Amino acid sequence: MAILRGGRRIGNYDIRVGIPRDRSLDNVNADERLRRKPGGNPESTINRFIAEINQGEGLARPNRFLVMINLPKRQVIQADDFDMTPPNNDLESLTTVRNIGMMCNQVTFPNRDINTKPHIMYGPRREMPYAYSFEGSVSMQFYGDKFLRQRQFFENWQKKIFNYKNHNFNYYDNYVGSMDILQLGQFESQQDKDRVTYGVRLYEVYPQNVGGIDMAYGSNDQPTQIPVTLNYRRWINLTLDQVEGATIGAAFGDVPTIKASKEFGLFGGLLSKLPPELRRAGRDILQTTRRNLPIGRVTGGKVFPPFG
Repeated sequence: MAILRGGRRIGNYDIRVGIPRDRSLDNVNADERLRRKPGGNPESTINRFIAEINQGEGLARPNRFLVMINLPKRQVIQADDFDMTPPNNDLESLTTVRNIGMMCNQVTFPNRDINTKPHIMYGPRREMPYAYSFEGSVSMQFYGDKFLRQRQFFENWQKKIFNYKNHNFNYYDNYVGSMDILQLGQFESQQDKDRVTYGVRLYEVYPQNVGGIDMAYGSNDQPTQIPVTLNYRRWINLTLDQVEGATIGAAFGDVPTIKASKEFGLFGGLLSKLPPELRRAGRDILQTTRRNLPIGRVTGGKVFPPFG
């Protein structure tokens, strides 16, 4: 049936004009549009780019990181060698060290350069490596709490380097520690919890500079920022160099094997010999009976003599 039609008789002829209805749904199974696969062409440039990102489980985020500082080991120092006041144990506790790592809001991963020299034997010159180098320092910023404990932490560390009373300096090995800079990422298998995906370790670390803090009346809504510069002698990749068996980015371990619970009591022994379907139904009936009987109501179904 046409949507709109009309006609007129001219002489011996009937001339009719009409607009037919849509027949695109008469044969739905043969419609070519339904045979298209969603997602477009998987070999296109944009889809290959998306596939590569998905293979890497997304892009790394520069705001997801963690800093872990390892203080130097406590040394017993003689007064004749280095007249140093006793260390502040509160500023060196595990709780304070963890607080320092969380309060770090800015840090830079260390760089590494290959130093080269031009070498010409025949033809164009070659840049031949002869050494590697890096800056040897890392600049960081920390949020400061009301007591500026973060600043006191690094000032207390600097007190291990020199004595402000007699200006003596300590032995190098007595004040250097280490530091880990870790890139974090979310994992769906761990309910989107952060896990280390990349990390480096800096060795022979000590605070060279504890920067000044600008105070101003107009900075009412701004948190206090504490700039600190740490020196280090070398750094390594935790995974590539296999530091202490680090397995950054590896799987989350094996799925634990859940053992079947033991069936105690008279009914429990009988249920264990039934097929799985009957065993499940019998267990449900047993649990219901336990809670409906008076002793089951009193004990919450935990004691039901003589069935265990």
